[in-house]
Amino acid sequence: MEKMPRFAVVLSGCGRADGSEIHESVTALLAIDTMGCTYDCFAPDIEQAMVVNNITSEIVEERRNVLVESGRIARGNIKPLSEINLNEYDCILFPGGLGAITNWCDFQTKGIACDVDTSISNVLENAYKNNIVIGAMCIAPVVVAKVLGKYNIKVTIGNDKQVADVIRETNAIHENTEVTKACIDTKNKIVTTPAYMLANSISEVAKGANAMVKAMIELARQH
Repeated sequence: MEKMPRFAVVLSGCGRADGSEIHESVTALLAIDTMGCTYDCFAPDIEQAMVVNNITSEIVEERRNVLVESGRIARGNIKPLSEINLNEYDCILFPGGLGAITNWCDFQTKGIACDVDTSISNVLENAYKNNIVIGAMCIAPVVVAKVLGKYNIKVTIGNDKQVADVIRETNAIHENTEVTKACIDTKNKIVTTPAYMLANSISEVAKGANAMVKAMIELARQH
């Protein structure tokens, strides 16, 4: 029986407004598990850029840790991203949520001139160079493009022209993609899906997550 690819899933906190989008994270984890693969969760051990009330979207005067908050989604089974051994994985997946552009980098305030946390940029570079399949959802492809756009990768964030134009500034290619589909860059082994950049329901997010994970498994088997 063919060995199934093993996934690393990188989180950015817990909650749409200041961490990993929970629906996206859970549907991705469910897709991985349902398709017979295993996963481990990781997150940078850093302080959140800000804490946001997910009901009002107001910033709260509070301090939280990205790794600790990500542990809520991972049910406590999570490790610092600095401890990841990419040799153990075939695929690495980055759910969306505003934590991707506030905690992994400062894109939300600086745009494409943003700085990416070294733990994120290093793992993306090393994954790319070692032919590990990279997946990203929602706004997370912006971070992937910032780090890997120099390789002329292809990604999607759906069809938002403003964000797509920013992605093109990195020398990455943007491809408009339906919410339930995945953009597949076979050459560079990168798969992305719009998720809540377009989705109106969790079922749409789940269909996109399934399409992404399925494509990631197929690319990993070609390695």
